[in-house]
Amino acid sequence: MKRCFVFAAGSYYGLRERPGDSGDFIVAADAGYRVCLEECIRPDLLVGDFDSMEPPADFARVRRLPVEKDDTDTLAALRAGLERGCTDFLIYGGTGGRRLDHTLANLQSLLFLRRRGALGFLFDNDFLWTVIENGEVRVARTVEWGLLSVFCLGDRAEGVDESGVQYPLSNAVLTPEFPLGVSNHIVEPSARVSVRRGALAVGWELPPLA
Repeated sequence: MKRCFVFAAGSYYGLRERPGDSGDFIVAADAGYRVCLEECIRPDLLVGDFDSMEPPADFARVRRLPVEKDDTDTLAALRAGLERGCTDFLIYGGTGGRRLDHTLANLQSLLFLRRRGALGFLFDNDFLWTVIENGEVRVARTVEWGLLSVFCLGDRAEGVDESGVQYPLSNAVLTPEFPLGVSNHIVEPSARVSVRRGALAVGWELPPLA
C-alpha cells in the first residue's frame, strides 16, 4: 500500500492522519498549499492553474496547469499520485467552500480512482466518503448512533446489501432519482455495505477532532 495525501482548496476541517515517513506522496492542489503550510507539511508536488493563489517563489516542484482544461486541480493531483503508484488516496479540502460543483466533482473522482485500482477517501466535516463498485466496504462504528449514507453513482446499483445498520437492505436496487440510502445509522460494532452491480458513494460519521 502506497498512500497519497492530497490537499485541495475547499474547506479544511482538520487533519485526521498525518503523512508519515514511509514513502507517502503529498500533493497540494492550488491553494491547498496553504493548508500544508498551516500543518507544517512540505508537499512533494504542487499542481494547479493557480487561480486561487500564486505559486510560491521558494518552491520548485510545481506542475502548472492551463486554466482551460478538462481536469480539476484535484483530479490532476490524483493523476500525479497514480503516476507514482499510489493505491490509497486521502483527500483533504475536497468538500465545502463556495463551490458545490467541486464537491460533486471530487465525489466523482473517487470513482475515477476506484476504476483505476485505487481507493479514495474524501474527508468532510466529521464525515468520510469513499466509493465502491461491484464490491463491498466495512465501516467500524466510531460514533454512537453514527450516520451512514449510501448513494447510487450511475444509472442504477443492483444487489445492494446493508447490514449492521438501523435500516438494513437486502438485494435492493438504488437509483439516482430517489435517495433511499441517506441518513442510516450504524448500530453494530461495524456495518457492511456491498453492491453486486454498480457504483455507490458511501459516507459515514467520524468522531469530532479533539
